[in-house]
Amino acid sequence: MSLIDNEQAKLSATYLNGVAIAVAAVGGIAPWVTLVAQDSGPGAGRLSLIGVVCFSLSGVLHYAARALLTKLRE
Repeated sequence: MSLIDNEQAKLSATYLNGVAIAVAAVGGIAPWVTLVAQDSGPGAGRLSLIGVVCFSLSGVLHYAARALLTKLRE
């Protein structure tokens, strides 16, 4: 039964880490690409804030995925 638990923990951690990567790419990088591609307009500060928040959220999700891996058993 321990092997099944280990695989479920790894699968959950992999999924959560994938969500973290998606949040970083879509919410963190995309707004900054938009700012570089266009002139900095009135929404530049808000886009920068969204990017920082999404990168922070991505880090939290990645840390949660690592915490899931502590459930692995021998």
